[in-house]
Amino acid sequence: MIRHRELASYQPAQIRRATPLDILSIAAIERELFVDPWELSIFLEALTYYPSSYFVAVCEWRVVGFVVGGLEDTGENIYGHLCNLGVTVPYQYRGIGRLLVNRIEHQFALELAAGVQLEVRSTNIGAQQFYRRLGYRDVFRLAHYYSNDEDAVVMMKWFRF
Repeated sequence: MIRHRELASYQPAQIRRATPLDILSIAAIERELFVDPWELSIFLEALTYYPSSYFVAVCEWRVVGFVVGGLEDTGENIYGHLCNLGVTVPYQYRGIGRLLVNRIEHQFALELAAGVQLEVRSTNIGAQQFYRRLGYRDVFRLAHYYSNDEDAVVMMKWFRF
């Protein structure tokens, strides 16, 4: 457990837009964290499609986290889709994930999204609790969403303007 005085020694993360030079670091974080990681090519493709809503967290001159998402138009609403988020293990529980989510939410709001949607594994209780603390609510489940047939919990956060 991190103590208060230990937090004071942490360097704050800087959040900036991702660049092609960040992709190898992002993919390494993804492989570290997820059982079914995105391929490198998907991260590159996402940078092409979503350059305005793809961010990295930098601490001590290295990429330690990332978030990527894009806008989707349902015909009734435009909303952000938070597609992927990760923070390397040594930098977790320092507020970096929250900073990344806040930054992408801000970008989505600037692009006139009504809210944000995401999917999380039904067994990933920690991630669900993290998103709930940030104001996301469970909307419904998608059966057999992941490659191992695990269900996804779809969560939403609506913006108030």
